[in-house]
Amino acid sequence: MTSEPAYNKPLPTPSAVSQPFWDATKEHRLVYQRCRSCGTRVFYPRDVCPGPQCFGVGTLEWVESTGKGWIYSYTISYQPAHPGFADDVPYVLAIVELDEGWRMNTNIVNCDHDSIEIGARVEVVWDDVTPEFTLPKFQLTG
Repeated sequence: MTSEPAYNKPLPTPSAVSQPFWDATKEHRLVYQRCRSCGTRVFYPRDVCPGPQCFGVGTLEWVESTGKGWIYSYTISYQPAHPGFADDVPYVLAIVELDEGWRMNTNIVNCDHDSIEIGARVEVVWDDVTPEFTLPKFQLTG
C-alpha cells in the first residue's frame, strides 16, 4: 500500500471568522465578504466592515467570486520563505485583483515565469493539499 507524502508546508489556522472561506475552498468555491450597508468588498475575512465611515458590525455577508481577475503585483521568489518551499523555488508570489474589486495574496502556477506580467488575466485553480485544506492559486488565462 502506497501513501502520499506528508504535506510539509505551513497550513492556515482558521478562526471562527475565516472558517466559511476555508469551507468554500474545500468545495472549490472562492468567496469574499461584502458589506450589506456600504458595499465594501472585504478580504481577508473580518468581523467589522473596514469601509470608510462605515465600520458596520454584523453587516458582512459571504459572496461567491467568479475566480477571475488580473495580476496587480508579483515577485518571483528564489529563496524559500519556509523550508517546506525549498523544492518549489523559484515560485511566484502575487497579489491578484478579482473582477469583483477585491485583492488577495496568492501564487501564480502552471506557467513559464517569463510570461507573467502585471495586468495579465488569471483564473483560480485549486490545490487540494490535504483532506482538510484546499488552497486557491491562480494561472494565466488565454
